[in-house]
Amino acid sequence: MKRLIIVFSSLLFLAGCEVLDKQPLPSITPENFFANADDAEAGLTAAYDALQQTGLYGQDLNVVGEMPSDNVTSTNGDVNALERLIWTPQTGQMNNTFQQSYIGINRANAVLKYVPGIAMNETRRNQILGEARFLRALHYFNLVRMYGGVPLRLEPTESGDPGAVALARSTAEQVYAQINTDLQQAEQLTATTFGSVSANRTRIIKTAVNALQARVLLTQRQWADAATAANKVISSGLYQLSPSFNALFPPDNNPESIVEVQFAGNADGGFILPDLLLPSPPATYSFPKFNIPTPELIQYADTLNDLRWKFTGEVTQAGRNHASFVMARSGNANDNGPFVYKWRSNPNAFNSPDNYYVLRLADVMLMFAEASNEQNGPNQEALTRLNAVRTRAGLPALTLANLSTKQAFRDEVDRQRRLELAFEGERWFDLLRYARQTQADAGATHRVTALDIIQQVRGSRDVNYLLFPIPQSEINNNPLIQQNPGY
Repeated sequence: MKRLIIVFSSLLFLAGCEVLDKQPLPSITPENFFANADDAEAGLTAAYDALQQTGLYGQDLNVVGEMPSDNVTSTNGDVNALERLIWTPQTGQMNNTFQQSYIGINRANAVLKYVPGIAMNETRRNQILGEARFLRALHYFNLVRMYGGVPLRLEPTESGDPGAVALARSTAEQVYAQINTDLQQAEQLTATTFGSVSANRTRIIKTAVNALQARVLLTQRQWADAATAANKVISSGLYQLSPSFNALFPPDNNPESIVEVQFAGNADGGFILPDLLLPSPPATYSFPKFNIPTPELIQYADTLNDLRWKFTGEVTQAGRNHASFVMARSGNANDNGPFVYKWRSNPNAFNSPDNYYVLRLADVMLMFAEASNEQNGPNQEALTRLNAVRTRAGLPALTLANLSTKQAFRDEVDRQRRLELAFEGERWFDLLRYARQTQADAGATHRVTALDIIQQVRGSRDVNYLLFPIPQSEINNNPLIQQNPGY
């Protein structure tokens, strides 16, 4: 997506501006900015632009989703609190994600408030409103699974008056209800095919809404509805598994992609994360990198004849590589690897042009398999979806005799999610889901859960660490908001 950032009031859109073909206004406010169809398009583009922020898909959502987990480690002090599970209300990633999510929500709220009043093509207006509802739902989903209940802001913040800004936390159940409402409306409003909506996987169509619905409903343990939503995506025929897992990376609008955050690769739209993951070269600088694959994960993966984890050759100025990580070799201790290799383009001084997957088909297939198994136990339809991911990785197809119990099937889905989606920012959130499911169902599980990691790292199964702390700056600025327990 080409970046187009619109200037509103400092509280509404904190960004630069691309000149539009109109007479300059004496002052720019939401009321006089949203005047025509071009303004509606520009407002939506600004809402998408928020996804690129450092606190969101530019860096921190990935790091928060991996560093506390069993997938990765690092000696870099910037992620020390995440790896050691000693985060506090002052931890940078906690603050960045919370605050920048609300920038994105505010931009979506402005579109939802003002675009309905613009005289323009009704079909296009509905599409814009559906995309804005999806974006708001996505931000709130990231917030609720990180922090629990958060303030539900459904109107744009257009005043600096503390009385207008202060808002108490809604419950997690209320936040999920709003997410589901937004997604239900987005499903009704958005187009069924790409058509003129987008030439790439930037913009939202109906099946993208269904994919996010599947993830939200899976997190809520609404198995039947999650399976239904996932099946809408799979059966649509709009997406195909890439024949080669290696060809999925770096992300670049391939047929498996459902939603990607697009980066231009320059100062106006560069991707920070690859420079924080790759050795130098190709990274710009040599320093202790984030998300270093753990020896346990590599040792486990190396026991499999798995194309996702099978060495495929040499990397220029480095060592062996495969689709998920690179074993680099140099004279500098910082560059001796292993390193994540899912983003590979020259980072260009923290301005990589690589995109970032938000949702892709293999993930949705595994979500379907998990939800269907939880609802009905092992069954052929769930197994077919699971096997599609396995066989693409060069692994043999399994039978229902191999996975004859719900627990055995559950464990295999987890194994494939870990190997398929490694380093893509979902592992910690999967472990959180497993922990909450085990608590809710009062049942044993063979899978590692977030509580197992908390026990291992902190020495006790402290359930408070299933949520991150609300940033202290929010506590200081909003007298109505309360901190999470344990912080």
